[in-house]
Amino acid sequence: MVNIKALNPEGGPEAAYGARIRGVREERGWRQDDLATQTGYSSKHISAVETGRRSSTLAFSKSLDVAFGLADTVESFEREWRKLRHGNLLEGFPEFLGYEGRASEIRLYEVGVIPGLLQTPAYAAALADSAVRRGAATPEQASERVALVAKRQAALDRTPPPVVMVVLDEGCIRRPLGGADVMSEQFAHLAEFAERPNTVLQVAPFRMGGRRPFNLPITVLTLPDRSVMCYAESAQRGHLERESSVVLPLLGDYHQLQAEAPSQKESVAMIEQVRKGTS
Repeated sequence: MVNIKALNPEGGPEAAYGARIRGVREERGWRQDDLATQTGYSSKHISAVETGRRSSTLAFSKSLDVAFGLADTVESFEREWRKLRHGNLLEGFPEFLGYEGRASEIRLYEVGVIPGLLQTPAYAAALADSAVRRGAATPEQASERVALVAKRQAALDRTPPPVVMVVLDEGCIRRPLGGADVMSEQFAHLAEFAERPNTVLQVAPFRMGGRRPFNLPITVLTLPDRSVMCYAESAQRGHLERESSVVLPLLGDYHQLQAEAPSQKESVAMIEQVRKGTS
């Protein structure tokens, strides 16, 4: 008699994912061998995913959807895998990443921390480690965040590269993370970023006060077809907006922010003063 291992869906997201595979499979009266024939994966592989001994992949999730007839439905395993994979990211952010990776122009304003597109590996690691110490992320999630930063930055080197305009609130360069060496390296990276032919870097100083139109981070994307969208987030969630009647006024506000903020030359000088501790 085959020894069927009991599953514990409450054991975590991957355990719940595996238990659901077994549940849907058994509803159809299929053995693991039957599902293996339908998906092209071995029964051993299916057993390992069902019991949580092996993580699923996007390709495997899509094969399950084809086998079970769930492709492009709200119950699809692909949808569940994406939620599992990005479970530690804000709602709306995974979808935003897809557009960011192919945008021809990126305009972003950040508050409090250096934005991911400009972070050094050491700064990204320090930021992720701080989330672990606060209990806001697991060590595994922290590693995923650092890897995601590198993946996002790689998209900036595609041909042709996107135009990237960045305005940092002064708090981004005033908040120390990871120690003096980490911050010094990060400041040097900001200066290098500003020297690229396709970038603009500005710092919005505290003295701007009410002339600063945004209180939360915001990113405006222009896609290759010239359509625009924006992404904004709070501590709890992110929101991707495509409606031009909403996005275009925000784009106008961004242009006003750039006009009010010091020039790139003045901003880089400010960053250098902070690095030297002379301001």
